[in-house]
Amino acid sequence: MTPPATSGQRSTHLERLRAAMRHHRIDALVVPSSDPHLSEYLPERWKGREWLSGFTGSVGTLIVTHDGAGVWTDARYWTQAEAELAGSGIALHKTSSGASLQHIDWLAAHLKRGHTVAVDAQVLALASARLMADALHVRGINLLTDVDLLDTVWTDRPTLPKAPVYEHKGPYVVINRVGKLAATRAAMAKLGATHHFISTLDDIAWLFNLRGADVSYNPVFLAHALIGPQGATLFVGDGKISPELRQRLMQQGVEVARYGEAGEALSDLDSGAVLLLDPRRVTAGMRAALDGGIKVIEAINPSTIAKSRKDDTEAVYVRSTMEQDGAALCEFFAWLEQQLADPLRAPLTESMIDGAITEARARRPGFVSPSFATIAGFNANGAVIHYRAQAGTDAVIEGDGLLLIDSGGQYLGGTTDITRMVAVGTPSAAQRRDCTLVLRGLIALSAAQFPRATRAPMLDALARAPIWAAGIDYGHGTGHGVGFFLNVHEGPQSISATAMPEPQTAMEQGMITSIEPGIYRPGRWGVRFENLVLNQSAGLTEFGEFLRFETLTLCPIDVRCIDPDLLHADERAWLNDYHALVRTRLAPHVSGAAAHWLERTTEAI
Repeated sequence: MTPPATSGQRSTHLERLRAAMRHHRIDALVVPSSDPHLSEYLPERWKGREWLSGFTGSVGTLIVTHDGAGVWTDARYWTQAEAELAGSGIALHKTSSGASLQHIDWLAAHLKRGHTVAVDAQVLALASARLMADALHVRGINLLTDVDLLDTVWTDRPTLPKAPVYEHKGPYVVINRVGKLAATRAAMAKLGATHHFISTLDDIAWLFNLRGADVSYNPVFLAHALIGPQGATLFVGDGKISPELRQRLMQQGVEVARYGEAGEALSDLDSGAVLLLDPRRVTAGMRAALDGGIKVIEAINPSTIAKSRKDDTEAVYVRSTMEQDGAALCEFFAWLEQQLADPLRAPLTESMIDGAITEARARRPGFVSPSFATIAGFNANGAVIHYRAQAGTDAVIEGDGLLLIDSGGQYLGGTTDITRMVAVGTPSAAQRRDCTLVLRGLIALSAAQFPRATRAPMLDALARAPIWAAGIDYGHGTGHGVGFFLNVHEGPQSISATAMPEPQTAMEQGMITSIEPGIYRPGRWGVRFENLVLNQSAGLTEFGEFLRFETLTLCPIDVRCIDPDLLHADERAWLNDYHALVRTRLAPHVSGAAAHWLERTTEAI
């Protein structure tokens, strides 16, 4: 992994970039956090925003002009960005959400008529490109999209990843790729499309039942796909698919082509083709490769909807995975408690948490890798929402306070994501109050029943209500979709106050979503509890079908962080019932210190 740029390196990188901008007569360059697949987590080759600015968050847009620069990012990264951008001369612009387009408004307001803005269309969503073009055109500002200045100035730019592609096989794969392709063609036919082009990596991995390791923590691989009436073409790097796998794909109607040939294939489509594209999930560069005479239908990828709805068999595997993950966490937390109680031990630091928790998971069947970089923040560091501890600069876990641990695993039978608070020494009354408020938010949404097809963003307020009642709020969404041995962040559902309640965000049976409210007090502490839940039918009434949440995550909640007097009777009952469930499900999988820890931490309050 490429280390973040130092202050001196950032200055040199920006100087090179501005020289290239002058050469091309560019007044402002936009560098999104993106790749040709519009991924949230990027291969090293496309971490240009990080290389130029030093800001390492997964979401953010950099704009560079001849006399300044700025990063636009949302509340999850404000504290982190302030620290990483300090002394760089790069301004932080705080946005309302990760999907915000406030940087476009800034361009339109600050550039002059006749100026030129450049952005690489190969890493810009088609929908975003249109919004940018419209906003700048009104102001008489030119938009240049066919130049990649990073290639000019990033002389040691990483090459494409070369990890092999492999099959995700049974028993975990319920529907084979032939069946998934047939279902996709049926959805295409309903829309009147003969062809469908896909660039999003998790859609491709799911659709073809293939996995890879091109992106850290996400078992995906770089590829594009073109689905036709009879066959499909997978555009992937040379040597990544073995001859044996290539042969199996060919037998099932899937041709393998070179990664760089995807645009050419689009330009060669027959004039009678009708192409389905998702404007939010394909780049403007790929759209530009199409012949102008090709008819295009724009709609969400059918695979995005389909993969979000896990069937009953997949749910069985996920539940089993949660038991294994919960057992690993019991071993880890028992070890952590022993470490904290030992006065003769060496100092325990935040960066040691990741290795210990990963070792515990690695002992469990089906484990592949962490599902994201572990967040372990003690006291003030817990207030940095996406904090990443670094050896040598991380905090020693000692004294009194709160330790926030957000971690997850990729297993062949599912993906996990969990956040727990750990009491270190004696947490203060204020810290326990915040933990209790956040737990109440988790319980409020976890216990909810709601009409089927409710737009996911509308549920956000249920988790916030107990926190709002105390005059407190948090600056991130409450929940994101989670894949099945796929991306830990998955759409189309998003339980977030800043997400648009569009039709595709409707909650449907089988969706797995996180619930993770929080409270963050910069410089003091941060609190978050997180469980994953599964949408289940709650029955049919005269008012229609209702859904409820089944809590999937199995791990005790540290009641030493809680003030029980602040819990209502029904909230106490929920916590006790949850702990009884955790004890019953995990007890067969643990022994020794982990079993004793589980028994003690799941006692009723």
